[in-house]
Amino acid sequence: MGWWQVNADTLAGSRFVLSPLAETFAGLKALHAGTAAHPGERTWLDAHLADYRRRLATDPVTATLVRAGLGKEWIADFLTPTPTGEPEDFEAEVARVRDASPEAARAHLAVALGGGPLPRILQDRDDLPARAADLLQYVWAEAVRPYWPRRRRVLEADVVARTVQLSQGGWAAALDVMRPGMRWLGENRLQVNLHEYPPREISGAELFFVPVTPQRRGWVSWEEPHRYAVVYPCSGALAGAEPVAAPESLNRLLGPARAAVLVLLNSPLSTSQLVAVTGHALGSVGRHLKVLLDAGLVQRRRAGRSVLYSRTPAGEVLVKAGLRG
Repeated sequence: MGWWQVNADTLAGSRFVLSPLAETFAGLKALHAGTAAHPGERTWLDAHLADYRRRLATDPVTATLVRAGLGKEWIADFLTPTPTGEPEDFEAEVARVRDASPEAARAHLAVALGGGPLPRILQDRDDLPARAADLLQYVWAEAVRPYWPRRRRVLEADVVARTVQLSQGGWAAALDVMRPGMRWLGENRLQVNLHEYPPREISGAELFFVPVTPQRRGWVSWEEPHRYAVVYPCSGALAGAEPVAAPESLNRLLGPARAAVLVLLNSPLSTSQLVAVTGHALGSVGRHLKVLLDAGLVQRRRAGRSVLYSRTPAGEVLVKAGLRG
């Protein structure tokens, strides 16, 4: 198994970070695989997969680069620069891919291929970092940026949910459910995947946790010895699927904003999570919840330090009737 040695100070100082480039690279992986994890992702693939494949069909160098870089057990490191921990937009992040040295890019691709020789079409090329950056730029512009405001709210809501897990069960509980193959082993050891790689001592470095939406497993990245990141998939109610729209009959009965809150509460969410997912102000969400509570359509319960809201049986009947109508 692959594991990192992490002392208590490093773990205590770790942070959640949002990365437009990580979200874009996760989108590239989903386009490359061509398979969806949920219906919302299927809709997204239906909208963008054909154009992505047409682009690669006209550019065999970049197509081979993608196949080589997305190895079965290893991703070429230059494709996934580690976040700096500072707020960065996509342009600043992708510039670090473009600025990778050609020698490093070819070496990373060889590792992703399991140590074998590069395909002939990639050998001795100095434009591989630029080609990778151009492809990521395309995926961002065409398939991620149009959805980014919504996705950013989902990622922010996921961070809220993970923080609740952390406050309730500590780091061991939060890490064990973050991504497949990852768990806290004890004795300052964090298992990051199931691959047989040598352990890494990262005590004293910065450690970031980076959520993405269109991804089943995530990945890890680092810039030794200063920064390490675990990229993990959103899960459950906060995954990247677009929410079911409130039916028009429910909108007329409750108002569009209040109806949207009721529809979202098919699984328990906190006020902060509802704010992040809907984009509505905290006071507005609070007022909608109070009306729904007074009407007996939602209920609340405390989970650790959080208060979670969910639909009551009456709320379920109302939503299902509206959807059927």
